[in-house]
Amino acid sequence: MDYKTVKCAAKDELTEKRSRFIGYCQPVATEEEATAFIGAVRSKHWDARHNVYAYSLREGNLKRYSDDGEPSGTAGMPVLDVIQKSGVTDVCVVVTRYFGGVLLGTGGLVRAYSQAAKLALEAGEIVTMCRCACCSLRCSYNQYGKVAALVQELSAGLDDTVYEADVVLRFHITPQNLSALEKQLADATAGEVTIQQEKEAFFPVLQKNR
Repeated sequence: MDYKTVKCAAKDELTEKRSRFIGYCQPVATEEEATAFIGAVRSKHWDARHNVYAYSLREGNLKRYSDDGEPSGTAGMPVLDVIQKSGVTDVCVVVTRYFGGVLLGTGGLVRAYSQAAKLALEAGEIVTMCRCACCSLRCSYNQYGKVAALVQELSAGLDDTVYEADVVLRFHITPQNLSALEKQLADATAGEVTIQQEKEAFFPVLQKNR
C-alpha cells in the first residue's frame, strides 16, 4: 500500500517572542531509528530548554510524542497532530526550543510548535512512496535507443545502465505500468527483449499523467 513520508532529513526554524524554535524531520522505518534521531538532536542541542518530539511509524501503527517539560498538550501533541494532518508516516519530528525570556502562553506554544513542525516537514519534502517492481532487461546496442525510450517513458525510474557485450538496464516500475511496458517492448523488439523481475521495494514516485 502506498504511503507518504518525507524525502530527506531537513530543518527549518522560526522565532516567536524571542524564543527560537528549530524544527527537524527525518524519515525513519523503526522505533530504534526514531529514538536514535531524537538522541542525536538532543546531543546537538544539549543546552536547549526543550527538545520536543513526535513520530509516526507504519510498523505496528505506532505513534509517540513528548512535551519534554512544556505544559501538557502544548508541544508534543501539536507536533504529532501536524504529522497526522499532513498524511505522512515513517517520520520523526523534533522541535528544539531556546527560551527567549517571554512566556508564550498555552495558545502561543501550540502555534509555535505546530508551525515549526510544519516548516520541518515542508523542508523535508513530502513524497508518495509507491511499491515498485525492481527489474532488469538486456538488449543489443541496435535496440538500445527504442528500448531505453520506452523504459524512461513508462518506468518510475532508471536505476542503472551497464554497457557490456549487450546493454543492461535496471529500473523500478509501478505494477500498473509493468504489463504495459512488457507489451510495448515485445512489439518494439519482436519479442527479443524480456523483463526480469528481481524484487519489490518502495520508491518515491512522481505520478505521470497518461
